[in-house]
Amino acid sequence: MSPTCDVNVRFFQPPEPLRGCFTTFYRVSLDGPPDSTATDHLHPEWAGMRFYCAGALPSAHGMDGQHVSGTSFAVTGPSSKAVRFTIGPTRMWGVGMLPLGWARFIAAPADRFADALIDGHGDPAFAPFRPLEQALREACGDEAAELGRIETFFLERAGPLPPDADRIVALHAALVDPDIRTVADLVRATGIGQRTLERLCQRAFGFSPKLLLRRQRFMRSLAQFMLDPSLKWIGAIDGHYHDQAQFVRDFHQFMGMSPRQYAALPKPVLGAIMRERARFAGTAVQTLDGPGGAGSAGRSPL
Repeated sequence: MSPTCDVNVRFFQPPEPLRGCFTTFYRVSLDGPPDSTATDHLHPEWAGMRFYCAGALPSAHGMDGQHVSGTSFAVTGPSSKAVRFTIGPTRMWGVGMLPLGWARFIAAPADRFADALIDGHGDPAFAPFRPLEQALREACGDEAAELGRIETFFLERAGPLPPDADRIVALHAALVDPDIRTVADLVRATGIGQRTLERLCQRAFGFSPKLLLRRQRFMRSLAQFMLDPSLKWIGAIDGHYHDQAQFVRDFHQFMGMSPRQYAALPKPVLGAIMRERARFAGTAVQTLDGPGGAGSAGRSPL
């Protein structure tokens, strides 16, 4: 068994003009001997880009058999399934994209990339972001310079908000409201007709409104457990679940294993990231961020 890596993570708020487009920008360093590794699982989340500017490159496996490895520009589409990854000593920057950010920066509907693992060097939809990887490599090791290049890159390419920005924000705010339980609740809260709501969810959020609500319920439970395992699952389960059996079924769908199996696994990377994220933003996972980004709850960025 190889030695494990030490994980160091820092989160940064995007500049004010970009707050509604991104959750956070974050820097992760995994330090250890050359043969050290860390294996963990990405949880269901919004889309993200990860730029590896020095060190090892990841190997990632999706629940549906997808596999991406050896790329310095890795992209995950909006996800409803866990991704298992292994990585050695490395330095990377992550960019978490909110639905409004996807609609503003990506020239493709989100459902086209739902649950996708993508080599950013190979898919033309992400060609506009390849210069950012080169910029980060040139500044690698200087955190302030790296962050400045990320901010400048997106500020210069922001362009106008999409025409349906107000609806995206309203829908996002409703999704993170724990009192919203059903699609009918979403319709009432947003004032958006159900057919339009369905289309908007697929285009900007990647999934149907019903699945998005189920993911929110599940992630509230998972985040609670990850931050305080002493609760055990019964103490972490969201109040919207009818019973524990329903939660276990969702766990298998979203994570590909049982709660007991997941609880027994080491979580060397995600555990450290979630604890620091909760300290920084008040939310341990990006799916619980409101439309204004990390720490915004339901506050509108517009």
